[in-house]
Amino acid sequence: MSEQPTPFHLYLCNLKTEFMKAEIITIGDELLIGQVIDTNSAWMATQLNKIGIDVRQITSIPDSRVHILHALTEAGNRARVVLISGGLGPTRDDITKQTLCEFFDTVLAPDQDALADITALFAKRGYPMTELNLRQADMPEACNSIPNPVGTARGMWFEKENTIYVSMPGVPFEMKQMMTDHVLPALRLRNKGTSVVHRTILTTGVGESFLAARIETWENSLPAYIKLAYLPQPGMVRLRLTARGCHEEKLTSEVASLVDKLYTLIPEYIFGEEPDTLEEVTGRLLLRHGQTLATAESCTGGAIASRITTVPGSSSWYKGSVVAYANQVKEQVLGVEKETLEKHGAVSEPVVIQMAQNARQLLHTDWALSVSGIAGPDGGTPEKPVGTVWIAVSGPKATQAAKFQFGDNRERNIVRATVAALNMLRVSLLDE
Repeated sequence: MSEQPTPFHLYLCNLKTEFMKAEIITIGDELLIGQVIDTNSAWMATQLNKIGIDVRQITSIPDSRVHILHALTEAGNRARVVLISGGLGPTRDDITKQTLCEFFDTVLAPDQDALADITALFAKRGYPMTELNLRQADMPEACNSIPNPVGTARGMWFEKENTIYVSMPGVPFEMKQMMTDHVLPALRLRNKGTSVVHRTILTTGVGESFLAARIETWENSLPAYIKLAYLPQPGMVRLRLTARGCHEEKLTSEVASLVDKLYTLIPEYIFGEEPDTLEEVTGRLLLRHGQTLATAESCTGGAIASRITTVPGSSSWYKGSVVAYANQVKEQVLGVEKETLEKHGAVSEPVVIQMAQNARQLLHTDWALSVSGIAGPDGGTPEKPVGTVWIAVSGPKATQAAKFQFGDNRERNIVRATVAALNMLRVSLLDE
C-alpha cells in the first residue's frame, strides 16, 4: 500500500525542522562485567524522546582514556547531543574529567562555586573533607559547570563543532536531578519548534501476530509522520503510537482520533493506556462496584498478591491471599475435597473452582481468583504438559474457570498466569 501523504502544514514544518539526534555514553568497568545494570541510559533516552530528541545509539565503555576519546569522537560525528554518565568520582580510577580536558583541549582550574557547594554538603552531613574531595571542585575551563545539589561531582556542559556534550555523574539519583533541573530545560530550548506525541495502548489476551492481523488496515492508514511500535512482553502487547512534527496540538488531535478507531477495532483486548497497570485497572473496577477480592494461588506462589499490593490504596478492596502450594494446604486451609484432588489432580478445573469459591467464603469477599498449574521445568505429563494452568474467578453471581497452555519457561509462565488471572477478573467485572 502506498504511503499516506503528509498534510501540508506538517510538510512545511518538516522542511524547516531538523530533529535533534542524540547518543548516550555510559562509562564504567562495572557496567561491562555485569556488576551494575545500566539503568541510566534507559531513563535518559525516555526523557530525551519526550522533548523530541532522537536517541540513535547507546554505548557502554570502560574507564579507559583511549575508549573515552574514541567514543566521544565517533558520537560527535553522528549526533548533535552527546550525554555521558559515569567516571566523575574522587578516586584514581575516575578519569573522565581529565580525558574530557584532553578532548576539548582545556585544563582543570578551581571552580569556587563548586568548592562552596562541596564544603556546604560535607558540613551538612558532618563528614570531614579529604584532598580527593577538594579536587572535585576543579573543573575544565572550557565547560559550563552544572550544579549537583545531592552530590559532590558537578556536571559539565561543552560545545564543540555544533555538538553539545554533557557529562554527568553515574550515580542515578544525582544524574536524574541534574538532567531534570538543568540539562533537559536547556536542551528543550535548543530543540524549540519540534514536538513528539506518544500514546501507548495496553492489550492482553492476544498474541502479537494475531493483533497485527486484526489492525492491519488501520496500521496501513497511518500517515508517514505517525509510527506504530509493537512492544510485546509476557502476557501482554503494548501498542505505542509516536507522532513527530512542530504543531503539538494538531499531532495530539490526530493521535487521539487514531486511538479512538483502535478502541472500536479491538475493544476486547484493550485494558488501558500507559501508565495504567492491569492490577490498577482491576482495582478501580472493584472500587466502582464497592466490592472486595481474595486470591488463592498455587503455581504463582503469591505473584498475584504481590502485584496487587503494589497498588496504593489496594487495602480498601483487597483482603488477602492463601498461597496453597501443597495439596495438604489446599485441603486443610482452603477446604478442597481430598476426593477431588485424587480424582482430577491439583491442576484441574474442579480444584481451581473449589479454591476460588472457598477463598471467597474464608476471607469474606465478593470475588476470588484462584490459580493452579505446572510452571516447570519439571512436573509435566503427556496429559498435562509444562505450562498447563487452570484459573478460576468466583463472583457474586457465578464461578467460571479456564484452561491455559503457556509454555516451558517457569518465570514466563508465572508472569503470564498472573496477567491472565487479573484479566479474567477484569472481564468478569465488566460483565457484572
